[in-house]
Amino acid sequence: MTASDTHRAIDAVWRIESARLIAGLARMVRDIGLAEDLAQDALVAALEQWPESGVPRNPGAWLMATAKHRAIDALRRKARFERKIEELGHEAERETLSPDFDAAVEDDMGDDLLRLVFTACHPVLSTEARVALTLRLLCGLKTEEIARAYLVPEPTVAQRIVRAKRTLAEAHVPFEVPQGAEREERLSSVLEVLYLVFNEGYAATSGDDWMRPGLCEEALRLGRVLAELVPKEPEVHGLVALMEIQASRSAARTGPSGEPVLLLDQDRARWDQVLIHRGLAALERAESLGGALGPYVLQASIAACHARARTPQETDWARIATLYGALAVLAPSPVVELNRAVALAMAYGPATGLELVDELTSEPSLKGYHLLPSVRGDLLAKLGRLDEAQQEFERAASLTRNRRERTLLLERAAACARGSAPPRTG
Repeated sequence: MTASDTHRAIDAVWRIESARLIAGLARMVRDIGLAEDLAQDALVAALEQWPESGVPRNPGAWLMATAKHRAIDALRRKARFERKIEELGHEAERETLSPDFDAAVEDDMGDDLLRLVFTACHPVLSTEARVALTLRLLCGLKTEEIARAYLVPEPTVAQRIVRAKRTLAEAHVPFEVPQGAEREERLSSVLEVLYLVFNEGYAATSGDDWMRPGLCEEALRLGRVLAELVPKEPEVHGLVALMEIQASRSAARTGPSGEPVLLLDQDRARWDQVLIHRGLAALERAESLGGALGPYVLQASIAACHARARTPQETDWARIATLYGALAVLAPSPVVELNRAVALAMAYGPATGLELVDELTSEPSLKGYHLLPSVRGDLLAKLGRLDEAQQEFERAASLTRNRRERTLLLERAAACARGSAPPRTG
């Protein structure tokens, strides 16, 4: 294996093992910042040694053993950790000498990873900090990759991560899975972060690309892990179902030049049936757990209506409108109401949907939301009010920060100016 091959192998191993490695170390040293430093030290050691010695049979175990020895060295320098040093020293010695070392390293990994998830998404951190820390610690992304994905300067991301780790340390956030009401609150925070990451990948808020598949993949991968760690939480399975089904459309969402292709115009033969099957199975798993349906399960049910329809005409828009109505009661939001308006328009005609959209035009939180004039423009166009529709599409184009979406909206405005119906929405 060449040096470049080894480096590629190390990069792949790091993506797979880094979260588990940091989680295991954080349990030992009770400091996420120190745990990440120790994991990075082990990575450097691998970069130095593996090109000569070759990739070990169990690279994750090798990284953990190296990091644990460095943890012992770090703790030795602090007198107040003498008792812990002895415990860690004996543990490391036993594991190193044990023929079942690989299995020993796996002990508590699931619990450790769950602790890391809940710690990285602690509400004491800002939403931006939680997202950055999650992508760094749990998804293994480099600082520059996070910066590139969110189109922010790399130093900004680096500062967020540093501040997040310092905030967790200063707040003495315990490295544990909370219980009771606190766990429910924290789980909501975890799911919010995963959904934010996925949505930014699915429909980029700014930049030149309509999608950033890497973010979708990382959010979905972590969601699958979380679903196995907390198998009795319906909302976790609901979010996984939602992401699986949404991700199934990825190949059909862009045209040959990267231009957006909206839902009703997509070639459904290009939808990934494996992801749809997985999503529907996750939704069934969520529903089988019983209890009232939560917001992610409801959104997954809406996505499932689209997934089950072989053609746009077969879509059960009446059911989608009903589900949005239930979601509006459970998690009231002007955006949910806007989506409900679209479903009502598809089920009962554009005039019905426009009536609800017009009520939303005075909503302050939607003042700068480009999808409000976009939806209104679409409904106006369907009613033959093309001059008004053109103005709405132009306004929507002025509000979006995504170049691909701006181009699409201006094309729709131009179609109205020519007196022809613009492309359909989705």
